[in-house]
Amino acid sequence: MEQRWLRFDFAGKVGFGTVEGDQVHEHRGDMYGDSEATGRVFGPADLKLLTPSEPSKVIALWNNFHALGAKLSLPVPAEPLYLLKSPNSYLAHGEAVRKPRCDGKVVFEGELGIVIGKTATAVAEADALDHVFGYTCANDVTVADILQRDASFTQWVRAKGFDTFCPMGPVVATGLDPATLRVRTLLDGEMRQDYPISDMRFSVGELVSLISQDMTLNPGDVILCGTSLGVGSMKPGSLVEVEIAGIGKLSNRFG
Repeated sequence: MEQRWLRFDFAGKVGFGTVEGDQVHEHRGDMYGDSEATGRVFGPADLKLLTPSEPSKVIALWNNFHALGAKLSLPVPAEPLYLLKSPNSYLAHGEAVRKPRCDGKVVFEGELGIVIGKTATAVAEADALDHVFGYTCANDVTVADILQRDASFTQWVRAKGFDTFCPMGPVVATGLDPATLRVRTLLDGEMRQDYPISDMRFSVGELVSLISQDMTLNPGDVILCGTSLGVGSMKPGSLVEVEIAGIGKLSNRFG
């Protein structure tokens, strides 16, 4: 069933609900399990949006799209290549990505996020989608200059772990077929990325299954599927929008 779920703050209390048209219907219970509508309905202006889930970890893929891998002449990976985004980097829709105190080129990477809905430990690929709650938009912000600054150590965590460097949202959409989705990223209204999820080296089912062999995935955890062609730098004041039909548009200004 296709639904769009979000988390919000109303009068200092955290809640969640479904988006129906221009209204938010509050629910109680477990967003990933049994929940029911409370009967309270809000307009978007009444609420402060939060990140669409509360991940214990965000896993971010590298070299997971054929088109970008071919452009960069990257070898085909035998298994998913990934890093972790730290909790201090999580950011909601509409909030500002803060400029780091260090110098360097800050780039956007529009991505699809997989939101886990059921604990997954060493699950088979055939069962992997049963552990997926839904999908969200994400921006895997990176200080590109830092990555290779030290020849002895690629600095993935530092480059991608600054405060506010993992915007996600605005909602989690359920009931979608990820293979039909496209990620579009706009910089100040200009289209910079437009690529199909069907070009992934590892499918959603493969990612959930293979990563769950390494570490337990908990409800609310997010897997960022990696990005493709069109990554570019942001300037202070830039507006980055990551849009996926069926999910919505994640908007965050830089600086």
